[in-house]
Amino acid sequence: MEIWINPACSKCRSALTLLDAEGADYTVRRYLDDVPSEDEIRAVLDRLGLEPWEITRTQEQAAKDLDLKDRKAWPRDATGRDRWIKALADHPKLIQRPIITADDGTAVVARTEEAVRDALSR
Repeated sequence: MEIWINPACSKCRSALTLLDAEGADYTVRRYLDDVPSEDEIRAVLDRLGLEPWEITRTQEQAAKDLDLKDRKAWPRDATGRDRWIKALADHPKLIQRPIITADDGTAVVARTEEAVRDALSR
């Protein structure tokens, strides 16, 4: 499995602590340094079963600068999907974290201990 983290994030550090405590075999991806491509974001979204706006941190300054809350400029439907994905690739800090890609081909946004354990069980 792989976990996308921001080392400054307490939720990411908690997830790593739990993975270590469980003896999990995983790879860390510091996604702010190793920025995922648009195709990688699409693949993770498919694995999550989510849309890009569902994993966007809308309180970040970049989100405010882009005015992501303006639903006319940023439609949350198929017409706006590619634009949202590009925004996430261009501004990776907007990506919700941590994200764990599980060995069974799925993924979870692992912000809780329960979500991390869910990924471990897959």
